[in-house]
Amino acid sequence: MDNSLVLAFDIGTQSARAVLVDPRGNILYIAQKQYEQPYYSLNPGWAEQRPDFYWEIICECANRLREQAGERWKDIIAVTVATIRATNICLDENGKPLRDAIVWLDNRQAKCEKKLPLHMRALFKAINMDSTVMLQRKASFCNWLEENEPEMWNKTKYFVLLSGYMNYKLCGKIVDTDASCCGRIPFDNKTRTWMTKSNPASCVFNVKNSQRFEIVKPETVLGGITAEASLATGIPEGTPLIATGSDKNCETLGLSVISDDKAAISFGTTATIEFSTSTYVEPEPFMPAYCSVVDGRWNPEKEVLRGYWLISWFKREFAAKEVMDAESQKASPEELLNERLKEIPAGCNGLLLQPYFTADTNMPFAKGAIIGFSDVHTRIHVYRAIIEGINYCLYSGMKKMEKRAKTKIKTLYVAGGGSQSAEICQITADMFGIPVVRTQTHEACGVGSAMVAFKALGFFKDYEEACAGMVHERNRFEPDMQVHKFYDEMSEQVFDKVFDKLLPLYHISDRKCKKYGLMR
Repeated sequence: MDNSLVLAFDIGTQSARAVLVDPRGNILYIAQKQYEQPYYSLNPGWAEQRPDFYWEIICECANRLREQAGERWKDIIAVTVATIRATNICLDENGKPLRDAIVWLDNRQAKCEKKLPLHMRALFKAINMDSTVMLQRKASFCNWLEENEPEMWNKTKYFVLLSGYMNYKLCGKIVDTDASCCGRIPFDNKTRTWMTKSNPASCVFNVKNSQRFEIVKPETVLGGITAEASLATGIPEGTPLIATGSDKNCETLGLSVISDDKAAISFGTTATIEFSTSTYVEPEPFMPAYCSVVDGRWNPEKEVLRGYWLISWFKREFAAKEVMDAESQKASPEELLNERLKEIPAGCNGLLLQPYFTADTNMPFAKGAIIGFSDVHTRIHVYRAIIEGINYCLYSGMKKMEKRAKTKIKTLYVAGGGSQSAEICQITADMFGIPVVRTQTHEACGVGSAMVAFKALGFFKDYEEACAGMVHERNRFEPDMQVHKFYDEMSEQVFDKVFDKLLPLYHISDRKCKKYGLMR
């Protein structure tokens, strides 16, 4: 029996973990660290973090994992790293950060007062994309940095993502993979290369050619663990670091979603539904389909930025009882809350939640909303409405994607913290009207990331064989089609219409708050 292990780092928004994975997809050891402060805010809406904060966390996880593994530590044959997306770091010519990282949650806006060339403005207006382009320009961190920190920006030799910086810390090379290039940078997901001037979208991002980093394909050996990194992490010097992809892309692979008829739902801080397509299909106009870690495939997605973060919010604001009871019952507060989901009927007796607690580029004026309250409603109704509200968003995204890709999703595979709940999995099956599958672990990102390394090192001839060997179905939840009929009608006739109805009121409310100096 092969004793080979891959050490996979998974750096998330609220926590990081290091796992040791074998060729059968078993996570033998895991060391996890919750962040005390995932980010800090110098101004409302900003989110920044020290770049080396993440490095220090994975070093701590690696050393704790080494203690757990004992003699098995010597069986590590490769290292991989998958991180959160769209988190940017400015490096000087020596690879040193020039400022703190801007985390993906940050919603600062550039002014973009300098107009695009006339012919580009005319082009975008002709295809009715001028407003979308301006929103993208304003939301791009590179443009904000050029406007507000020009001296620092001019010193920036490499404008990298968090994944690229972690690669540099581990192997000493500033390089990243196309499957990690998820963020507002001039990267062409269709061609899997940097944009050229012939790409109309290239004018949106003020990143010079000289500030771009090297891009390679997943499975590439980026280099060996350096002596300095070995000292900090305990990983043997020279161990190969193998390129993978972003956390969501690795999670999708770790759920075996590599065909057009499957989709992966991640119940994480950002809740997503990701697809796997053999052709490049944008989920929405001007929104890229990200490169899959499987060459020749893409992962279009629909995301809810503050997805299962809402569970943390609910826990903090409304679940003091469960937090206290969890300690005495040796359970998590979420487990106690999830047990009570069955008390509430589908549709929450008319209570509906829109989970847009953070606006994004497609919905820049979005806000969260809870409507339909009556005297029968309790806080557990609100809890279930959060689960349903997130799923309504993802379900709408799936229906749109099926039309755009001319495909039909037959099975959902789930990962992330929420997937540990059988109640949430059953609600999801009922809402989507198709089976929901849980695999052997909710830590699918680590499995997917390790799978890339095992494939690169010749353990599997292709990803079909790798998925068969490393991903194993644990539970299957079949939908109640009568309940699904209710949810489908609610989605189309109620949920999908609420945002447009409330949007004018959001505008008025914002104007009034700003007028009277009450806008945070």
